[in-house]
Amino acid sequence: MRLRLLLLALGTFAVGTDSMVTAGILGLVAHDLDISVPAAGQMVTVFALSYAVLAPVLATAAARWPRRRVLLTALTVFTLANALSALAPNYPVLLATRVLAAAGAALYTPTANAVATSLVPPERRGRALATVLGGMTVATALGVPLGTYLGRTDWRLTMWLVVALGAAAFLGLALLLRGLPAPTAAPDLRTRLAPLRNRRVLEAAATTLVFFLAINVVYIYLGAAVSSATGGDPGRLSLIMLVSGVASVAGNWLGGRAVDRLGTRAVLLSGGGAAAAAFLALPWLSGTMPGALLYAAVSPLAAWAVAVALPHRLASIDPPNAPLLISLNSSALYLGIAAAGGVGSLALTVLGARWLPLASTALTLAVVALSAVTTRRSAEGPGEGEGPRAATLKGTSADGTTAPQNGAAPQGSDAAVQGAGRR
Repeated sequence: MRLRLLLLALGTFAVGTDSMVTAGILGLVAHDLDISVPAAGQMVTVFALSYAVLAPVLATAAARWPRRRVLLTALTVFTLANALSALAPNYPVLLATRVLAAAGAALYTPTANAVATSLVPPERRGRALATVLGGMTVATALGVPLGTYLGRTDWRLTMWLVVALGAAAFLGLALLLRGLPAPTAAPDLRTRLAPLRNRRVLEAAATTLVFFLAINVVYIYLGAAVSSATGGDPGRLSLIMLVSGVASVAGNWLGGRAVDRLGTRAVLLSGGGAAAAAFLALPWLSGTMPGALLYAAVSPLAAWAVAVALPHRLASIDPPNAPLLISLNSSALYLGIAAAGGVGSLALTVLGARWLPLASTALTLAVVALSAVTTRRSAEGPGEGEGPRAATLKGTSADGTTAPQNGAAPQGSDAAVQGAGRR
């Protein structure tokens, strides 16, 4: 059982590496394909936007397929798409392959969540999700810096690393993941989108979107933002990415416990404020490696703590429909990343590399203000203002089916849900 979960986690590790490693190779992509760095950054936009749009559509289309077939199909599409990215002769073809890779990722991650919860008793679902979705967190700490280092002379080597990870996950699951429970009835697309009619859901989803827009404006173009510190040395950039990844894991862990003790409102406000301060300081920190490393340690620590609070806030609004709400959180998350590619490109052009973080500062402060206003009503009562224990997701599992105990199984929330799974 543990091996099966680790194999599922290998798939999410591959997906996480693919979606985030682009930030470390933009310069090389731009040079190789004779495009600007902002144009290269649209690789992230295309991937994230495609994921956000395709996730609910593909989940609905494949709802009646055997889960093993869904997983293997998703990994096949994902792996082949990254191989095509590595071979892409020009920019338009590269963008097309990113859409295909996003389709595979959007189909794989929610299905892996559902399979993880079906393999274990209800009381162990949280730990199963923590194992599987832990692959996304580990990708920030290991996959991204490793991919950045491998691609320091040729960005295509980074894509081949993702291909190898995807192929390894495919082979492992094809050999060892058999006898899965048949899929149960799944909600149609109309039902999946119905919660958007709730104003509180819209407010929470908007907070997620703007927050991930804010933090990814800098993350996508981090190589440019810290170029004074790295001097263009890929090895130094890899070190910064490594520190950032480790801090992300720590922030995920810290955020989960802070939400338990302090509630979502406190984490949103304090974590958002700390992230905004880190962005504000980056123009002055980016001139030296110690300063850049300090930023890489502080900013992700605060940001990923907030990322844990966001899905809990949505889940607390309507606990029986938590899986649907958290899948909307996932779509909002990727829409924010998609928008960050364009907004970051514009900010880089207008403000320049050094002052680019000021755009993230303004956006993060907007998130803090939005959170303060929209969570004020429930700060003293049940729901959004409380910790996750007050919003136990009773009766639901990761794929939206009924569970006999506290399933607490958020579907498709990717990086942000990992802290929820650990508790």
